[in-house]
Amino acid sequence: MFRISMRRPAQALAVSILALSLGSTSLAAQEPDDVVAKVGDVEITEADIAFAARDLGQELQRVPPAQWRQVLLDVVVDMELMAQAARKDGLDQDPEFKKQLAHLEMRALRNAYLAQKVQGGITDEDLQKAYDEQFADFEGVEEINARHILVKEKAEAEAIVKELEGGADFAELAREKSTGPSGPNGGDLGFFGKGQMVKPFEDAVFALEKGEFTKEPVETQFGWHVIKLEDTRKQEKPPLEAVGDQLRQGLIRDRYEEIMAGLKNDIGVEILDQSLVAPEEEKTDN
Repeated sequence: MFRISMRRPAQALAVSILALSLGSTSLAAQEPDDVVAKVGDVEITEADIAFAARDLGQELQRVPPAQWRQVLLDVVVDMELMAQAARKDGLDQDPEFKKQLAHLEMRALRNAYLAQKVQGGITDEDLQKAYDEQFADFEGVEEINARHILVKEKAEAEAIVKELEGGADFAELAREKSTGPSGPNGGDLGFFGKGQMVKPFEDAVFALEKGEFTKEPVETQFGWHVIKLEDTRKQEKPPLEAVGDQLRQGLIRDRYEEIMAGLKNDIGVEILDQSLVAPEEEKTDN
């Protein structure tokens, strides 16, 4: 283990990508080629610190932001010291190390290709086109706006119906008599669709015409309701901002599959161990 000193071990693995994405001014204000330290003849730059920050994960988010650069520098210095020692001992020529290095290079190239050719290939125009296509024939579900007056006894509800039939204002009666949380707001329940209210209430309100109220009280587990249908509308299609991330992920997935199919066709893939060949149904599912 490292010691908690200049080489802060537990801290040495501290700065998360999340923390950096929030914009550490102490990191962002520097130029990538600025030299911040030397280990032997090797220069440590701000770019080295930034690369280290991307690798560290979330272990040290509890470290104060003011310490991030120092922690990162400690990590890079430690790595460079041990790397130089490893080369001196010939570990860089070890066959297993070379295999690991090749794997790391392959992974880094894969990530760069994904970022630039797959994710980076999705433009705002692509996103707008996908949105226009998906919602071209959008027809939202029916939503209604209703008010209700909730009381404990059926006789109370029947008396309210009579007052309404006599010309009483529904919202005023709701403010005066309703025991429900919407009472102070005139019984207004806002807009809602099917499946959002208990069944007896839903059946009654969706059977009403605009401006009509229930002539018979409606019983639910909450009590007795007198309900008025205020308005109806079709649910509007969501704005691009609300569905953009979901659409982008779909475009990235489609582009990935398209690119991978092209690469396999151009380069060729041969599985020599037949036990590793996925069944056709699994290929289809994926």
